[in-house]
Amino acid sequence: MSIVTILSDDQLSPEAAAVFADIRAVRNTDFVNNFWRALAHDPALLQRTWESIKVVMAPGALDPRTKELIYVAVSIANGCEYCIRSHTAAARAKGVSEAEIMELVAVVGMASETNRMVTALQVPVDEAFRSPPEPR
Repeated sequence: MSIVTILSDDQLSPEAAAVFADIRAVRNTDFVNNFWRALAHDPALLQRTWESIKVVMAPGALDPRTKELIYVAVSIANGCEYCIRSHTAAARAKGVSEAEIMELVAVVGMASETNRMVTALQVPVDEAFRSPPEPR
């Protein structure tokens, strides 16, 4: 259960309503999820977060599909059920298959395991990994 009320459209401030209008326009949907509805209690936080996510998740050096998979991986590592579910849905909408999700989960699990091992053993970083990569 949320620690704040999940605001309905008729409970929004004018500032939050304007952000919701942009979310709907950018995503081409009438649906605004509960994350944004919880943030709407603080219109400035809502606006800042929405503006940041638009920039970060926009196409760039990484395509939106890859960005969604990264978002799922980080959400798994952080144990955020909401983000795992919402970004898995977004990844599926971008064409990610069941097999790709399972492979992602395997990679996250393996990375988590080896991260813990190397941290526990305090393995020194190889000098070859400390050097800057060769320019392409």
